[in-house]
Order: sequence, then structure tokens, then C-alpha cells
Amino acid sequence: MEIKKNIPNNTITRKLVDLDKETGNVYESINIIARRANQIATELKNELNRKLADFSSPSENTMEETFENREQIEISRYYERLPKPTIIATEEFLDHELVYKEGKDDTFKEI
Repeated sequence: MEIKKNIPNNTITRKLVDLDKETGNVYESINIIARRANQIATELKNELNRKLADFSSPSENTMEETFENREQIEISRYYERLPKPTIIATEEFLDHELVYKEGKDDTFKEI
């Protein structure tokens, strides 16, 4: 998943007026953002699991057999430094990058 560079890592206080401009209802806007945040979190989790699966060994390791793997640590740190899915989804919503259908459960990012 590609994340835009201009997304902040920290939480920003938002005006509710900015959130309800597109839908006319702040609760509907928050619901759309929350659904997209769940999608982003799932995508990031799957991506991280795929990358970390390369480091898993087929045999069970005990604590003594487990060793430090620098690449695995760097991959984990990269994902820890990414902005939270809620922040990413909010930025996408405010930048009008989300397509959603009224009355449907589907919310997805426009390609």
C-alpha cells in the first residue's frame, strides 16, 4: 500500500464543518472514514504479515534458539512509524479521494 508523503504522523484537530461538507451529516462522514480506516488497517496488516512470513521458520523455536534479525526489526519499525489508518482515511476523505455509495456497506478508495 502506498501512503502519500503529506500525511502527518500526529493527530490534528479538525473542524466538524470540514467533515460534514461532502455528506451533510458529520456522523455519516465519520462512518465513511471509519470504514476506510478499517480497510487500510487490514491492508497494512496483511502486507506486514506477508513480509514477516519470509522470516518464519518451519520448526518451533524456543527462546534460546530465537535470534535477532535486523531486517525483520527494520520492517517492523517502518510499519510502526506510518501514520495511523484513521489519519490516512481522514486525509483521503478531506482530499475527496474516497468513493462511497449511499446506503451501501462499501467504501473504497478511488483508483
